[in-house]
Amino acid sequence: MAGSNNGTEDVHRPRTKKLPPPPPYYLPLNITLYLCLIANGLAAIFSPIQDCDEVFNFWEPAHYLQHGYGLQTWEYSPVYSIRSWLYVSLHAAVGKLGSLVVHSKTAEFYTIRLSLAFVCAACQTRLYSAICRTLSPRIGILFVMVGTLSPGMFHASAAFLPSSFTMYMSMLGLASFLDWKNGRRTAQGIMWFGLGTIVGWPFAGALVLPFLAEEAILRFMSGSLGSFLYNVFDGIVRCLSILALEVTVDYAFFRKLVLVPWNIVAYNILGGEGKGPDIFGTEPWTFYIRNLLLNFNVWFVLAMLSAPLLVFQMVFRSHTTSIQTSLRSLALIAPWYMWFGIFSVQPHKEERFMYPAYPFLALSAALGFHIILTYLGSTDRKELIGRVPTKLKMAAALSVVLVALNAGMLRTLGMVTAYNAPLKVFEPLQRVDLSQTGDSVCFGKEWYRFPSSYFLPSDMRAKFIRSEFRGLLPGEFPDAPSYLGRLNGASQIPSGMNDLNIEDPSKYVDISQCSFLVDSYFPGHDATALEPHYVTDKTQWEKISCASFLDASQTGLLGRLIWIPDLPLIPDRFRRKWGEYCLLQQTAVGDV
Repeated sequence: MAGSNNGTEDVHRPRTKKLPPPPPYYLPLNITLYLCLIANGLAAIFSPIQDCDEVFNFWEPAHYLQHGYGLQTWEYSPVYSIRSWLYVSLHAAVGKLGSLVVHSKTAEFYTIRLSLAFVCAACQTRLYSAICRTLSPRIGILFVMVGTLSPGMFHASAAFLPSSFTMYMSMLGLASFLDWKNGRRTAQGIMWFGLGTIVGWPFAGALVLPFLAEEAILRFMSGSLGSFLYNVFDGIVRCLSILALEVTVDYAFFRKLVLVPWNIVAYNILGGEGKGPDIFGTEPWTFYIRNLLLNFNVWFVLAMLSAPLLVFQMVFRSHTTSIQTSLRSLALIAPWYMWFGIFSVQPHKEERFMYPAYPFLALSAALGFHIILTYLGSTDRKELIGRVPTKLKMAAALSVVLVALNAGMLRTLGMVTAYNAPLKVFEPLQRVDLSQTGDSVCFGKEWYRFPSSYFLPSDMRAKFIRSEFRGLLPGEFPDAPSYLGRLNGASQIPSGMNDLNIEDPSKYVDISQCSFLVDSYFPGHDATALEPHYVTDKTQWEKISCASFLDASQTGLLGRLIWIPDLPLIPDRFRRKWGEYCLLQQTAVGDV
């Protein structure tokens, strides 16, 4: 009977439900995608073009592929061929598809930018997913905060630059090496990093090395080195396929076999005396420290502290982490330190050179902050931190986030309001009663802020007049109404090109040939014979459109770094000083 009763009790006893595993995401993937899309979309619409290389080396060739004319730099000459047409062609194809829906070249420009913003958001979401599932949901949410609130990502997310494309591929490659749920994805990771290296920027191949080293060590310890070597071989084969595609596309344009990645490396490293990137300017070793403090503020500091914090955790809190976890953490932060160190010792420095490492900076900052938060969360009364009131610790953590949020927003808003005038002033040219076929819009001292031929009406050309600048300006691709003609035009060797930045007088036109002129005026700046104040010369030029542009030379340091409201209560020494960026029409042309 006892046994019978026990059996009955077992049958009717309610079973304890197994608790579900904790959700892998603090923020659902769809919400993450939307947040990244909003941040990147705002960048696509409002971010000023940071670098004239983006215009002349990428927007202009894409415009040439779409519309049959555009400006050409020496890099696209078949003599030098250090820019691949595959990268440009992908973007031109997006613009062409966009032209089926939108009906202006400016709209095509923003279609391409918004497409880049979407691709970046998708890559960020993919990496966020891998971080949450393999590391920690908290590290994932911190990664998203860095990616959506930092001025650096605001600039890089929608830029038409190989370094931005490499950044996208770095995110996918990192996600592959993190995401081992369905088996190690070594070949896939190598492929993504290889795609960024071949189509984007060849130096980015170094970013994959720490992950290959980590996996080789782990595979050697587990006795499965053979499968690792097979996966590496698989990845290399995929990369060679990508390279073959690029060589084929470039052969169609240059009419010769070209390895563009090798040409880029050879130019930058093996250029020889008087050649190479240094002729375009050099910067001190502190350049990237200052630049990244502006673009990532607190997150940059945390990224630089990630290695010491990890060592601290390994030494003093070894019970909380395994050897394999420590090795994995070292592999994750190594690309950031390696990239920062390599490029800091290069004399020629530009902000965009850091773009491929931005995902690793964000992840290193998230890891560093995660370690700090883990330490702050300790309730062990034997430790000093365990005796600190919880509210005080929470206030300290929140203050870091608030400082990063506010500093990032003020910097981003400051850059947009100060420097996006070149994206605004060309709109009147779309009026049918203002411009005529064959008109030219000329650039003097403002040549490097030209936002591309996408902002000009069809058949209007950008021309250059003499200014104080004494370097090599772009020439023009041969006009080509057909796609076959554009292939032929790209294969022609342009005149007056060199890789020494030597001025070519044939790139200039006389100002009498200019129907329109773009110029800036800053009160207090002295005029010169080659750079007169065209804006104030009302006998020759009429203002068609003007927008405010920050006068950096008259604005204090704080006003140059962040947004400051133009209110009377702000002391004059802190207020931002303004000039004008204008589209002018020659009065003789206007009177006809």
